[in-house]
Amino acid sequence: VQLQASGGGLVQAGGSLTLSCGASGRTLSGDALAWFRQAPGQEREFVAAVRWPLNRTYYADSVKGRFTVSRDKSKNTVSLQMNSLKPEDTAVYYCTSRQIWSVQYYNPGQYNQWGQGTQVTVSS
Repeated sequence: VQLQASGGGLVQAGGSLTLSCGASGRTLSGDALAWFRQAPGQEREFVAAVRWPLNRTYYADSVKGRFTVSRDKSKNTVSLQMNSLKPEDTAVYYCTSRQIWSVQYYNPGQYNQWGQGTQVTVSS
């Protein structure tokens, strides 16, 4: 299933953006739906995940309290609401999924379906 992230853009520090992820022409499925990001020259890092159907959410310490991940089954999407953005949040953001939940949900190696990311740039 090809996943497509959208909603990125340029925003000033302190601003907000909402990213959305959908599956092209198919139902977004899997117990684990996650967001990762990758800044230039850096490794891909975990941002947030939602465990379905328990609807439990998990966040990287760097975004806890500022970002909110949620799944909307009716719209077949998973969203990432980002508030109080900082310049260090600048990266390409990717969504991904995994059929079975993994205790290593924060490890990008646990996921094998990645779509095109969306660029988020936060200016100071």
